[in-house]
Order: sequence, then C-alpha cells, then structure tokens
Amino acid sequence: MKTKTLKISKDKEVDVFYQQELKLCIEALDSIIKLSNQNNKIEVYKRARKHFKTIEPILAFVDRNNYKSLNAPNILQVQEEDATDIKIGSPFGFQVIEEMLHEDEVDHVELNNIVSKTSSRLKLIKENSSIHFKDYHVIWVIRNQIIRIATTGITGFDSPVLSQSLLESKYTYKTLIKLIEVCQDYFTSNGLKKEIVVSFQDAIKTLDGDFNDFDRYTFIKNYTDHQLKLLVKIQKDWAVNFPFEMAVSNNITSLFGKEALNVYFFTDFKSDTTKIKEKEHFGKLLFNDKMLSKDNNLACASCHIKELAFTDGRKTFSNKQTRNSPTLTYAAYQQSFFMDARTGSLEGQIVGVANNHDEFNLPMDSIVNRVLKAPVYKRLLDSLYGLKRVDFNIRHAIASYIRTLNSFDSKFDRNINGVENTLTNSEKKGFNLFMGKAVCATCHFPPLFNGTVPPDFKDTELELIGVPEENDTINAMVSSDFGRYNIFKTKERKHFFKTPTVRNIEKTSPYMHNGVYNTLDEVVDFYNRGGGQGIGIHEEYQTLPFDELNLSDQEIKDIIAFMKTLTDVPE
Repeated sequence: MKTKTLKISKDKEVDVFYQQELKLCIEALDSIIKLSNQNNKIEVYKRARKHFKTIEPILAFVDRNNYKSLNAPNILQVQEEDATDIKIGSPFGFQVIEEMLHEDEVDHVELNNIVSKTSSRLKLIKENSSIHFKDYHVIWVIRNQIIRIATTGITGFDSPVLSQSLLESKYTYKTLIKLIEVCQDYFTSNGLKKEIVVSFQDAIKTLDGDFNDFDRYTFIKNYTDHQLKLLVKIQKDWAVNFPFEMAVSNNITSLFGKEALNVYFFTDFKSDTTKIKEKEHFGKLLFNDKMLSKDNNLACASCHIKELAFTDGRKTFSNKQTRNSPTLTYAAYQQSFFMDARTGSLEGQIVGVANNHDEFNLPMDSIVNRVLKAPVYKRLLDSLYGLKRVDFNIRHAIASYIRTLNSFDSKFDRNINGVENTLTNSEKKGFNLFMGKAVCATCHFPPLFNGTVPPDFKDTELELIGVPEENDTINAMVSSDFGRYNIFKTKERKHFFKTPTVRNIEKTSPYMHNGVYNTLDEVVDFYNRGGGQGIGIHEEYQTLPFDELNLSDQEIKDIIAFMKTLTDVPE
C-alpha cells in the first residue's frame, strides 16, 4: 500500500502556519528585553508562550531535542554519556523565563540573557526548518499531542508559576484542528472528520475550568480515549501504512490500555521476538532458580517476590545491601535501570546482579557453565536460541519474562477503560489531585506512573528529592547514599535517583531507595512538606517544584486511596 504524501500546497500551508507562529513567538520574546514594566513583560511573555504552545505539536515532532531544551524545567541540565563526556548546562527556555519574571528581585541582566538565548534558538529553528509530512506523520503528530495533553499538558508540568496548563492545552488542540482541516482531502468519510473536530472543540470548552478543580479523570475518559479511538478509525479511512511502531502503539485506543505501549521499544533487542512465549517461560524458570548464585542460595525471586509485586517487603534484603529492592512490575517500560540508572537495559541489569559480590556473586561465564550443565536448560537454549551467544540468551530469557510483568489490569485501569464502575469519589478525587494540585504526575507520568516521559518515552528521569537517612520530620539528615553520583562522580548528581513507578505501591513498602518510610501516609507527608527542603535538608539541586503542597488531611487520604487503586489483580 503506497504511503500518501501531503500535496505541495498542503505542505506549504502547514509550513507557512509553523513559520508564522515561530516569527510571532520570536518577536514577542525580543520585545520583553525592550520593556521596563514588569507586568508588561509578563503579558508579553504570555503572548510568546501562546505562540510556542501553538506550534508545540509540530515542533515536538520535527525537532524533539530543541523542543525539549526550550520547554525544560528550571533545573541544571546534566548529560553523562560516559566518564569522559559529561556536559553541565544551565537551563534556558520558557519555564526559566516564567520563573524569573515572577521572582521578588528580578535579575534583569540574567533575564535578558535567557530571553535572548531562547529567541536565538527559535531563530535557528526557523531558518533551518521545512515541513514535509506523509500521512502517517500527521497521525503521529496528532496522536502524540493528544497523549501529551493528557499526561503532561493538564498536570502543570511546564507552567510552573502561571499554572496556565489548561489554557495552553487549548492552544495545542486548535493546532490539531488545523492539521485535520489541512488533510480534509484524505478523508473518505466526512462524518469521521467532523466527529474528531467536534471532539477537539468540546475538549477545548471543557478546558475552561480552574486548574485545581479540573476533572482530569473524566477528561481522559471522555476526550483523550475517545480521540485515540477516532484516530484509529481515521488511519483506516486514510489507508495509512505505518513503516514501524514507536513507543506508543499505532493502534492505541486507550491511554491506560494493555496494548497502549510497545514494550519492545524499550529494549535494544527489538528483533528477538521469535518463539517469545517459550523464551518467557524459560526466563521464568531461570528467574526462580537459585543455581544462578555462587552459593546456590539466591534466585531473582528471592528479592523479588511475586505476592509483593516482585519486591521483598524489607528495608533492604540483607545487611549487605544498602538499597531497597524495587518492584519489577512495569520495570520493562524504562530507558535506564537500577535506582541510579547505571545500565540501559534489563539484560544489562542482570549482569550487574550477577557480578555484585553481595548478590549473586557469580560472573556470567560461570552462570553459563552451570546452565549448560542442566540438561533441560541446555535443550531450551538449543531449541530457542541455537546455543549461540549463550551469555546473552540467558539474560534475554530472564528479561523477556520480566517484560511480561505488566498487566494494566488494576481497579483504576478497569474503571477508566469502562470495564467496571467501582471507583469511589475519594479515589477519583485522589487521581485528580495526583494529576493536578499535588503535582505528583509531573514526575510520575501516566500511564506508567514512573519517570519515563510521555509521549515519546525516550527519557527516564532522575530526581533529587532529599530523602532522609532516618525517619525524621524536623531536623533530618540527607541519606548517605550518593545515588547517581557514584557512577561518574558528577557533583551535580549527588543524591539523584530514578523515579520509580507508583503502580502496585500498596504492596511495595517500605518506600524510598533506603526504605526509610513504612507507610504511604509518611511518604505523602514528606512530599506535602516540600520533600527534603521541608524537613531540614537543604540540597542545592533539589528538583521538587514547590516548597509545600498545602494538602489537607482529606486530600492526603484521597491521594492514598487513588494510589491503592493501582494495585494489579492477582493472576
């Protein structure tokens, strides 16, 4: 089936729109520098931001890295490729400008520098961009933006002071309507075109609400998922032929659906899916076999117990360990592994466990020898892999099993997908608080509720939240574990840890990398106080967005009630 390319006139129409909005955004930014009145600067900033958000669906798709830089939070940017290639960059872009404009004492010299750098980057984009979309590009642009609105747009993720997230989501929806109108010749069903435009228009009207009171649960259920279903119908109507699949399934019909994400996108070994069910079963056998440890006394399942959502219920597994055993449920949907993000795949993580003197303490070559001496395992390796790359194949089998530990079948999933209607008002309020006022979702992104950032899912974030050494709420001392710092000794990464999933959190106590908190009440109280900053820990690079959340006792109960709905149904 031949892929359709937008007609030259249509390409030009999108390009002219894109270039015009870039131009207006640049002009507004440049005028900030010329103004002296602070309120006028803020109003002009809002205008620049409006034009930036208007082109967000297109810019984020055609130039992801520049979009990411321009829309980055006001925290130090650290890139660690390896020990010889570490880059530390000061943040710039819209979020930085927004925060600087609202400081009590504005540093106008620094503000002008940030505004100028932001404007210069946009000018560079304008000079070097040209839109050439095929039909599937348009589908991807629209789908990504629908998901971006639901997962970051309505959460306050990128409007740290003005809290304009709902308004800005309206701007991006208007751009989606523009793209649908440009592609009207593709439609064989005018009714289908009208239906998605009306859904976008209705969503825009709904976004008129107050940020704290906004019903995100109903919005996702009634608009996000409905639009995703319509988009699947549209791609069939257009006869779209996708060349490949990215993180988000080309046929996604629900943000929280089991088939919403492509789990193989999150591995470097995407092609190794032949006989996958058999390989998963082989991996499960290995996962539960103590033969993989030096003294034949530990299996993966020793620290990752199925009934505890593949954790062990302990602060640390033994006195030889310094970190809490994390859940393996939904672990596959990450771009980095271990709490300090030191490996890039599940297969690599298994090597770390094997080599660790306080864990398996048995190098992979010794594990290979033991596995090959077991007749059943040797036959499975031969029939499934051909006895080639045995070291890797053992790791691949275990990783393949771990990639099955994602049911997306919690009470919350079943309710938002319309399978049942059992959520209490408290649980729904908890979700809306989690996604809004409590800003939990600005780090624990739905639908995974971990640190892997939608809609591209190419980055898994690390944060410094100031976890204490002991459960002290007044004059706490920061945990002695330096986290990510231990990998490359980058001082700007002291006490940074990967953001874990909140799914199954009811079963995974104690909490934090050191197991310092035993209850969810303690965890939410920690965040409500402002993380480490609120309990006497003053770390320069803390990444939490606010000093205090000011949540009421009832709001805290609601958030905890919601988090408990993320517990998967036992098999």
